[in-house]
Amino acid sequence: MEVLMANTKSAAKRARQALKRRMRNRMAKSQIRTAMKKIRRWVEENKVEEAKKFLPEAVSLIQRKADKGIIHKNTAARYVSKLTRLINKASANA
Repeated sequence: MEVLMANTKSAAKRARQALKRRMRNRMAKSQIRTAMKKIRRWVEENKVEEAKKFLPEAVSLIQRKADKGIIHKNTAARYVSKLTRLINKASANA
């Protein structure tokens, strides 16, 4: 991690804030990716019921991050749609 040498006190504060926000956003995006991976893994392993149970939790997580502005609302909608389609397709085949 590189530390920027700010010329002013306010620039130094902004650099600190940006770093804090970056770390928070990275963690949030990681949580989203992990939730999506879980569902995909369960579908691949034919554990569709587990995936169905976890879907509302994953959707809630994705929507919360969109509401906070970490991801765009259209991106959140795309993720939710993709997961729902995946589960519906898997349950139709099962």
